[in-house]
Amino acid sequence: MDLHLIDKVVIVTGGAKGIGEGIVVKLAEEGAIPVIVGRNEKDNSETAAKIKSLGKNCFAITAELTLPEECEKAIDIAMAEFGKLDGLVNNAGVNDGVGLASGNYDAFMASLHKNVVHYYLMAHHALPHLIKSKGAIVNIGSKTAETGQGNTSAYAASNGGRNALTREWAVELLPYGIRVNAIIVAECYTPLYENWIKTFPNPEQKLKSITEKIPLGKRMTTAEEIANMAVFLLSDCSSHTTGQLIHVDGGYVHLDRSL
Repeated sequence: MDLHLIDKVVIVTGGAKGIGEGIVVKLAEEGAIPVIVGRNEKDNSETAAKIKSLGKNCFAITAELTLPEECEKAIDIAMAEFGKLDGLVNNAGVNDGVGLASGNYDAFMASLHKNVVHYYLMAHHALPHLIKSKGAIVNIGSKTAETGQGNTSAYAASNGGRNALTREWAVELLPYGIRVNAIIVAECYTPLYENWIKTFPNPEQKLKSITEKIPLGKRMTTAEEIANMAVFLLSDCSSHTTGQLIHVDGGYVHLDRSL
């Protein structure tokens, strides 16, 4: 299927590793120009270089997205380089374990800035350019907003916010033809996930106990599977899809646990 993404400029926050990297790679394969935005210049550059070594285009911007002015700067740099913007993938974030009993005001607010405030700011600053291109927005979310996880109040709240913003923006941006959707991730094996698994006394046993609960295939979702959905939602092949929270999770959230 031709996704009609050739030469489309798409910003991917947190695009240097994990799910973000998977989306960047898939965009490049489809002929789009992914723009990586993230705080680690080395990671950004390495991923961009890998894409370019395959004969594809890619651009990297170093920005600390917890700082509001850095969000605006990232959009400005991308526009100065390409003169247009066709899509935005809000992906950067971290399950940082700010719980109810263990957390505090400062940690909670800092986590919101890491996980949802920059979703708003990136979309806000990108909006004038997306209106011109009739572009699309994809927000990456987490099951924690629906299932809870324990000891991660701020991250769960952020993901609830991501879901709500997806629906709200889909409504607000209808007059401009801008589609907004979210991909809800459950158990996807990324470098951050691997680091979390390693905190347990028996990581292999813990991982097995999780995968056994994933109905489809008893395995983790891959970053490539998330990326496949992301590029579809960014493309005009999904031209009548907006305001949706799409679970790419092997049935983890909604299917019967007895499976």
